[in-house]
Amino acid sequence: MLHQFDYIFALGIIFAFLDAWNIGANDVANSFATSVSSRSLTLRQAMMIASVCEFLGALLVGARVADTIRSKILNVALFKEDPAILMLGMLCALVGSSTFLTIATRFGMPVSTTHCILGGVIGVGIAAVGADGVNWGWKGVSQVFAAWVIAPCIAGIFGAIVFIISKYSILKRKQSVKAGLIMLPIFFGFTASVLTMVIVWKGAPNLKLDNWSTGKIVGTIFGVGGAVALICALFFVPFLHRRLIMNDWQLKNRHIIYGPLLLYRGPVPERPESEQVEVVQDYYRGHKTKAQLEEDVDRTVIADLENNKEARISSISRDDTSSDEISRPAASTRTELDAEQKPRDVKTWYKDRENLTPANMFQLLKKAFLHGVDQDVIADQKKASIISGDIDKMHAEVEQFDNKTEHLFSFLQVMTAATASFAHGSNDVSNAIGPLSTIYLIWSTEELSSKAPVPIWVLCFGGAAIVIGLWTYGYNIMRNLGNRLTLHSPSRGFSMEFGSALTVVMATRLALPISTTQCITGATVGVGLCTGTLKAINWRMIAWIYLGWLITLPCTGIIAGCLMGLIINAPRWGLSV
Repeated sequence: MLHQFDYIFALGIIFAFLDAWNIGANDVANSFATSVSSRSLTLRQAMMIASVCEFLGALLVGARVADTIRSKILNVALFKEDPAILMLGMLCALVGSSTFLTIATRFGMPVSTTHCILGGVIGVGIAAVGADGVNWGWKGVSQVFAAWVIAPCIAGIFGAIVFIISKYSILKRKQSVKAGLIMLPIFFGFTASVLTMVIVWKGAPNLKLDNWSTGKIVGTIFGVGGAVALICALFFVPFLHRRLIMNDWQLKNRHIIYGPLLLYRGPVPERPESEQVEVVQDYYRGHKTKAQLEEDVDRTVIADLENNKEARISSISRDDTSSDEISRPAASTRTELDAEQKPRDVKTWYKDRENLTPANMFQLLKKAFLHGVDQDVIADQKKASIISGDIDKMHAEVEQFDNKTEHLFSFLQVMTAATASFAHGSNDVSNAIGPLSTIYLIWSTEELSSKAPVPIWVLCFGGAAIVIGLWTYGYNIMRNLGNRLTLHSPSRGFSMEFGSALTVVMATRLALPISTTQCITGATVGVGLCTGTLKAINWRMIAWIYLGWLITLPCTGIIAGCLMGLIINAPRWGLSV
């Protein structure tokens, strides 16, 4: 072991954790902003699902893309004479990436975490060995650049295709709920097949599936998809038929285990007036149609005219008021001002301290721990800002469908969100653990090898840090996505997530460290354009996101490159490569 560089390894762990924490805080919206914005999942439910899927994705599939970050961007052969320089370079790359990510996350800018670490690695390579030390060819940086351009387009096409199929085969039908029940097992089976594909299609080296034959892989993919479709047909379809078509208000979620027996449950009794039970929630509540918005505008105009008329009449008939009465505040007002300015007395302060009992402290700690999942993301998305523009007017351009039919897609959206989360964990964990694995391997073996496997503990470390980040601060970026891009509903969210997941799965199979932010943004634009008007998309927010992508790589490259150049030119190091 290179014990003289223990501090590099220790600092690498710290900044890798910060980088992975920011990945969870910044990129969680890529998988679950659509599910939360469409009300298919609550924020807390989304975090629980994301925790499991992100960690498993990082553990099972993350090693393949981590190797791309570690060995394909830089020409590691140039560091054979002094591997410690590469250790230092990976540390500087982590510092540059985590620093910029922290700033971007704090200001609510959804940037590409892949761009961050790639910019840091490129900056380090140029500072250490010059531009020739970076693999600019197709098997290096150029391949990643091409993926950034192609990925949003492919995700947009996938998302649009899925939504168009859903729209004309289910949503626009006269009996849309029945049509949806017929298509539901097909969608469930296909989504399960895609999730299985990323695991068995040479995507999980830690499960030792690389030697499977083509027949075994294809059989597993279609077998899992068929089994999920069968389970859906036997249990979900009868349950939803009873609830949505027969309006069985007595049906509970636990009754889903009865499966086909629910078809023989008998007629639905008349619901009493005192029993206020909604079969499904209103997924479009708070979002007005164009007709409703125009009606509200007319009412506002009439109300303003009436208020102006009353104000003019009141001003004419108002008695003259003395200047003293106008300038002197009322006694009650002065009392309130004095009370606000008066400091809190000592007795009140000690009384507050007495409330700090162990039970209250536990509640305080619990509230602090769950602060990141107790946010009202949908309400925050409605707040006006320069970037968001007129959200109500944008949402009014989007067609609204039957809530019962949308409810069918809410189940699908949970599955697609889990798929997207798994794919995100498998792809983006490499941004933090790729450099860390390089630091660890050089520190522990004193050798430089681009073929060494990524240790399991490094994958677990990165996955855990991502989960902590999404639980504590994931809501911040989620507020800037979702309904601020276009109106979300379960059917649209399913199409967006599935289109994005398909793109990420393909990239993981090809070992391309693409940006999941670009995938979900491209899928959102693709589905939004299916409305038929450009006004249904918030192009200000799209421009804001693209601006973040443009400045990410140069900023992280400059930070990492300057730090690397300062250190290696110091007398302590000296550059020998």
